[in-house]
Amino acid sequence: MTAPRLFVFGLGFTARVFAEALKAEGWRVAATCRSEDKRATLEAQGFEAFLFDRGRPLADARAALDGTTHLLVSVPPDGKGDPVLDQHAMDLADVRTLDWAGYLSTTGVYGDTKGEWVGEAAWLRPTGDRQKRRVEAERGWLNLYRQYGVPLHVFRLAGIYGPGRSALDNVRDGTAKRVDKPGQVFSRIHVEDIAGTLRASMATPTLGAVYNVADDLPSPSHEVVAYACDLLNVEPPPLVPFEKAELSPMAASFYADCRRVKNDRIKRQLGVELKYPDYRAGLDAQFAAEMAR
Repeated sequence: MTAPRLFVFGLGFTARVFAEALKAEGWRVAATCRSEDKRATLEAQGFEAFLFDRGRPLADARAALDGTTHLLVSVPPDGKGDPVLDQHAMDLADVRTLDWAGYLSTTGVYGDTKGEWVGEAAWLRPTGDRQKRRVEAERGWLNLYRQYGVPLHVFRLAGIYGPGRSALDNVRDGTAKRVDKPGQVFSRIHVEDIAGTLRASMATPTLGAVYNVADDLPSPSHEVVAYACDLLNVEPPPLVPFEKAELSPMAASFYADCRRVKNDRIKRQLGVELKYPDYRAGLDAQFAAEMAR
């Protein structure tokens, strides 16, 4: 039998971990990129690679998508909307071999719940422009399912971390800060648990479903940094009040919202058992793997 084929729009940090795992199992994996150099690199690594960006749609979408059984979209919306939907919605609707599609969104669509727990049925009250664009993108993807039967699932991801993008890495490169904003917590998710959730959804698809993907322990960021410093046996950076932290506008925007994200749906409906149920488990595993190397 022909191996299943995953097509990925935007092979970023999360999508790459997922795609690499499937490729190692013998899947055919195709992905988009934005430069000829990147395309050559991906092809050398065993991927099919296609150029794609806003204003540069797939050169031959029918050929590029031919035989795709699974689709993952991790390209974020821009100021004009969702570039994948804007340029290829009808092409995706015409892929008759498609069994499953996933859109990677963000828990930022919920806005600020003042630290209260929030589930998938909650009203969406985004507070910033980026989050508002995500809400519109979600609606567009879900409309593609409702109108044309594209087998879509939406995954609202909490703050993503993993090897190369964690508090351990930030402490080592000197960018870690311990910012104190009383009552502020963030929900997180390890990149491997995102991949595991996507696999669980593929095994038990529920078309049009929306899932929060978060771990069990929303926590203040300064606690995570302190834990990483303890593992590395270094002095943690000083705790700085939020008002004096001199954060970039992007970094400061994350502190505008405070919410605890419920994850019971992925456990109940998909049978997900988190490999890293909290940041301690994730950082412990990363640190142990680094020491073993």
